Amino acid sequence: MEKKRKGFDLPDFIIRNAKKIEKLFFALCIISFIMMPMVKVNYDLTKYLPESAPSKAGLDLMEEEFGYPGTARVMVDDVDLYEAKRIKNAIEDIDGVDMVLWCDTTTDIFQSSDFIDYDEIKDYYRDGAAVMDITFTEGDTDKKTKEAIEEISDLIGDKGYMVGMAVQNKSLEENVAKELNMIMLIAVIMIYIILTLTTTAWAEPVLFLIVMGVAIVLNKGTNLFLGEISFLTDNVVAVLQLAVSMDYSIFLLHSYTRYKQKGMEMKEALKSAVDEAFKSIIASSMTTIVGFVVLTFMRFSIGFDLGLSLTKGIVFSLATVLFLMPALIIRMAPRLEKSEHKSFLPSFFRTSGFIYKIRMPVLIVAAVLAVPLYVAQGMNSFLFGNASVGAGEGTQVYADDLKISSKFGRSNMMLAIVPNTSNVTEKELSKALSDLPYMKSVTSLTDELPEGIPEEFLPESITGLMHTEDYSRILMYTRTKEESPTAFEAAEEIEGIIRSYYPHDSYLVGGTPSTIDIKKTIVEDYNLVNILSLLGVFVVVMLSFKSLAIPIVVMIPIELAIWLNMAVPYLMGEEVNYIGYIIVSCIQLGATVDYSILTTSNYIDARNKYNMEKSDAAIWTLMRSIPSILTSGSILTICGYILYFVSTISAIGGLGHLIGRGAWMSMLLVLGMLPALLVMIDPLLQRNETERLREFIKNRRSGILRRKKQNVKQGSEKNS
Repeated sequence: MEKKRKGFDLPDFIIRNAKKIEKLFFALCIISFIMMPMVKVNYDLTKYLPESAPSKAGLDLMEEEFGYPGTARVMVDDVDLYEAKRIKNAIEDIDGVDMVLWCDTTTDIFQSSDFIDYDEIKDYYRDGAAVMDITFTEGDTDKKTKEAIEEISDLIGDKGYMVGMAVQNKSLEENVAKELNMIMLIAVIMIYIILTLTTTAWAEPVLFLIVMGVAIVLNKGTNLFLGEISFLTDNVVAVLQLAVSMDYSIFLLHSYTRYKQKGMEMKEALKSAVDEAFKSIIASSMTTIVGFVVLTFMRFSIGFDLGLSLTKGIVFSLATVLFLMPALIIRMAPRLEKSEHKSFLPSFFRTSGFIYKIRMPVLIVAAVLAVPLYVAQGMNSFLFGNASVGAGEGTQVYADDLKISSKFGRSNMMLAIVPNTSNVTEKELSKALSDLPYMKSVTSLTDELPEGIPEEFLPESITGLMHTEDYSRILMYTRTKEESPTAFEAAEEIEGIIRSYYPHDSYLVGGTPSTIDIKKTIVEDYNLVNILSLLGVFVVVMLSFKSLAIPIVVMIPIELAIWLNMAVPYLMGEEVNYIGYIIVSCIQLGATVDYSILTTSNYIDARNKYNMEKSDAAIWTLMRSIPSILTSGSILTICGYILYFVSTISAIGGLGHLIGRGAWMSMLLVLGMLPALLVMIDPLLQRNETERLREFIKNRRSGILRRKKQNVKQGSEKNS
């Protein structure tokens, strides 16, 4: 007779209500599918700056007073000055275009070519090519701006090339929509292949993918409640959720299979498996959740956006595994049994023996390389701003940028927002800015206003672009990239000049000033996030094992793998997106520390439960751990590299590269180092440290009590 459980029995409740749970998840999936297209996606990193950042305050003020104009740069090849002028006029007439800056503002291009100084106009016309800087009436991501870009593209045809934030954002949106489906399709196919090789039934991979697919749909749909998510979150969370949380469903099914093999009836085996999974899966997922939650503490709030969505994804994965998966196992039980096959994986006995044999050389090499790797990973060249997330090799924007830059160099727009108090002061400021050696052009209303004509005589449609009642706007183009040491120095010098004329309520805005503030903000974020993630994981592991030594040993291989992963770009001379650098540090620690926890648990079982010798325990631990770590690590590695190879968006591709490389490095270092480290601290693993501490305190108290009794006895005898 079945022993009755006391109180509410959750596993029994799940099994008894399996069909109702299926219907509930089906309904939630339908609702999430409907909500998914309604989720707004943001492509502008400046939106995540803290309110205290100077450029953020300037952007908010400019948007309030003037709007926040989108920008683009257009080059037309194989044209003479007259044809270029005709194209420029046609672009100006397009709805959504505010102004087009070209050499005709300073040079009469209709005069005889003998009187035109081509050296003076070389920034805008040379070798039969004309380049124009365009400012739109609306922002980079506005629908009106996108329509204007399409009209410009049709106008300039095959002879034209286009770059700029507005063009880049349009390209990002189009590529994201196209690539995300491709990335998920390839990821599902590759994960199915990995699961087929590492499971023992043909139907198991299908079950796992259904469960994870439901969790992903629920997570993506509920992003609607976040209001707006970053394009980075929209693209990488689904793949990472699939890769990181697949272990939970594998654990539940394997637990169910073990109980079935012991002779239990299907539903009883499932109840026992769910009961076991609640304890093990939730404990295991806590390290991953901690790694993601700490991202929400970043002042640069893209971390909050990404961290919250990733954490939510893990919670949904846990919910689908613990509630929906048992119902699906009941439904698919006959297929699971009929499709059983022998494992394709070897026993890994020889591999485990070899790893244990070379343990000391591995530890010595790791100890020697630890400090150089730590130093190298901090010496990377980083990218911070919007320009660093744009289209990568293989896209039209990337090719156009190379073409324009090779002929005309760079053109970087910045805007000064100053109090509208004096036209004389504004004109003097414009002159001082124009005299800077790297300045291409400066446009202000006082420069454009004809001598002796009051501002009031001009129509508001013209003056409103550059002046409001309280503020003036000055448009500048420099011969620098948006993000480079030269650009940063130029922005600081320009800001200094502006402040010398307008000490109060003046701002410099644009890609470069925003990037400077992004850099300051997220460099500070890194230290906070790194410390919090290490402390969080340490506490979770400490509570799980009730030990102070085990968390330190468990984290050594993972931290070394993170340093190695981040040192590679420095050694290869590559630039790294700093946002990816922070995010991957947390993801790699949170997601792969489970490999160390699993290995440690297996070693403790071998020593304490099965009474194996240290060497045998280490080899047995590797044999038992390798299949699980290989499955989980391979999935995360494959998903990372799919992002890297498929996405043409540099921020997403770079993030994927770091994730994929970090996953296999964590696998290798955990399997190569941890068993040897566990053997070294073996005495600490034989008995629970908490129990030893309690016993020490108990003995200490007993000793004090004995001494007190003895003193009392001696005092009584003396008095007698």
